[in-house]
Amino acid sequence: MVAGQQVSAWRPKVPGVVEVFHARFTEHAYPMHVHDSWTLLVVDDGAVRYDLNRHERGTPHDTVSLLPPQVPHNGSPATAQGFRKRVLYLDLTQLDETFIGPAVDGPDLVDPGLRRRVGQLHTSLTHRGDELEAESRLALIRERLRGHLRPRLVARPPRADGGVAHSLRELLDERLVQGLTLDEAAKLVHAHPTHLVRAFSAAFGIAPHQYLMARRVDRARRLLLDGQPASEVAAAAGFYDQSHFTRHFKRLVGSAPGQYARAGKARSHEHRLDGE
Repeated sequence: MVAGQQVSAWRPKVPGVVEVFHARFTEHAYPMHVHDSWTLLVVDDGAVRYDLNRHERGTPHDTVSLLPPQVPHNGSPATAQGFRKRVLYLDLTQLDETFIGPAVDGPDLVDPGLRRRVGQLHTSLTHRGDELEAESRLALIRERLRGHLRPRLVARPPRADGGVAHSLRELLDERLVQGLTLDEAAKLVHAHPTHLVRAFSAAFGIAPHQYLMARRVDRARRLLLDGQPASEVAAAAGFYDQSHFTRHFKRLVGSAPGQYARAGKARSHEHRLDGE
């Protein structure tokens, strides 16, 4: 691990929360990727700059950033000292797909009250036995987020049908583990391979192979936090071998799978001790 980097991740027993991720990075830069869940981000020290849907964004002081699922984004330190962040990955029961468009238009929310509540939720999630408190705090945060996004729903025009791009995305989701070649995909969606890549990249701002790897890494994160050995996760998430898995996981998460898994086990052990 690079000096100064710290990673902690766990999967709490709180409905709607897919993962909690705390990290400090001094140099790591995330490449363009996607998640299948909402990313609720606060930066405690330093700052992050990122691109979302081809627009440059940032995380100034007291900002809460909400990055929607399936929308490509990257991230890198905006200061020489790097950054320290806390992230909640929330599933679609908390915010459904109708909120994705408004979140793309304005992902950075300047709301000190919301930021305070997010911090309180993180605190409650670190203590086993405080699940009811966490659920209550999450409910208040969910309503506040919806309040920020709802006024933008009426003004946003309906999204045009992406045609083959959306068909390819559905196909990649279905073939997440087994994968497929570009020629196979082109035959299944009845499009020329080159046109298919261009259409997908134009529609989603990310190449098909980048999308697939990001989804596989997301799956690997969940399996590791569920306690599955890193040696088994590579195949279960669709990677060619352990080296292939480690390279892409480290590039997208900022830590190796083994380190990430140990952080999750350490957090689970702390929770067990708290409950004794």
